[in-house]
Amino acid sequence: MLTLHSLLRQNAQTLAKTGTYYLIHTTVAAAVAYAVTGDWLTAITLSLLEPTVQAFAFFFHEKVWQRWQNKHPRHTYTSQPS
Repeated sequence: MLTLHSLLRQNAQTLAKTGTYYLIHTTVAAAVAYAVTGDWLTAITLSLLEPTVQAFAFFFHEKVWQRWQNKHPRHTYTSQPS
């Protein structure tokens, strides 16, 4: 059985990517929501709801993508040197 610590350790890169994506998305969403509404409270509320759901969705998307790559190693998409 996986413990929380081992789960976090095994998924450290995906969790780091998810966290940075969340911060960027929240910042952009708040700026856009403020531009539309002119109200910071509404902007912050809106900007926290959608990216929070997206962060969870991104994590699971990344896990599905990793499983697909493991099953289809010839189709890995990595940068090729120029």
